[in-house]
Amino acid sequence: MGVTVEMHNTGDAELQRDVVAIVEHVLSDRPGDWRVLIVGSQANDRWEMKIFGPKAFERSYTLEGAAGEHDPQRIATLVARMVPGKKP
Repeated sequence: MGVTVEMHNTGDAELQRDVVAIVEHVLSDRPGDWRVLIVGSQANDRWEMKIFGPKAFERSYTLEGAAGEHDPQRIATLVARMVPGKKP
């Protein structure tokens, strides 16, 4: 059981470390293997987030920078709501 978080083209390295750490923490108590991929765009402030998990679990969400959704705590809350298991 494990969690893998990848971030590409999202800018600030410290922000990336914070997001990776908090997403790993949110998913650490969920059974199975989880993979989260967040990809930024040079054209706008949107990040595409995809979550893959056991039993063909797959979810996608667009994180809007203008709406404050690049904040690690907001991302953690969204992931916790999208993934079955422990309640946020």
